[in-house]
Amino acid sequence: MGYVARLSTEVTPDHVGRRATLRVQLPDGRFRDIVGVLESWRDGVITVRKRDNSVADVTANDVVASRIVPQHPPRRRTRE
Repeated sequence: MGYVARLSTEVTPDHVGRRATLRVQLPDGRFRDIVGVLESWRDGVITVRKRDNSVADVTANDVVASRIVPQHPPRRRTRE
């Protein structure tokens, strides 16, 4: 029995401001996952702010799967 990937796209421009994960197909055929808050979706370009505060721009046509994920909980303080 083989493994069958189930890809779905549920993120739309209406989800700007929400946290999402996007699976993007790279030009060489590999895939990359990007997780962050959708900052904008204009003219087919999705802007995502990642956890480290960097920004990734993704072409909507390159997204093969996506979904909304829960907001990231605040970091816990370490004991001193």
